[in-house]
Amino acid sequence: QVQLLESGGGLVQSGGSLRLSCGASGITLADYAIGWFRQAPGEDREREGVASIASRDNSTYYKQFAKGRFTVSRDNAKNTVYLQMNNLKPEDTAVYYCAADRSDTRTVVSVRLKGYDLEYYGKGTLVTVSL
Repeated sequence: QVQLLESGGGLVQSGGSLRLSCGASGITLADYAIGWFRQAPGEDREREGVASIASRDNSTYYKQFAKGRFTVSRDNAKNTVYLQMNNLKPEDTAVYYCAADRSDTRTVVSVRLKGYDLEYYGKGTLVTVSL
């Protein structure tokens, strides 16, 4: 049984940093592209892509709001993918999810444009950024 588990969320002040982790059981994350997504509080808020990292060459993609502030990376020895978030803003408040897919293309398209459901999703970790 495959499980993805996010951790590292919490309450942080504006301008602070958090590092989210995405660990897995049942799969080797090095074989998968990983996408990070978030969903802000509110009934009408949709999940949006944040960043991705490819399996083939570890190339990364960031949505505009994440560029320069967020960094996605892997530690294959720990079977973990990280999302380092710096200079956090109140509008970054959301539940953050990681997702895994064997296709690099599907993953980056899903982060950029939505549309694809990736193979595996975690349950998310809440990030709250206060003023």
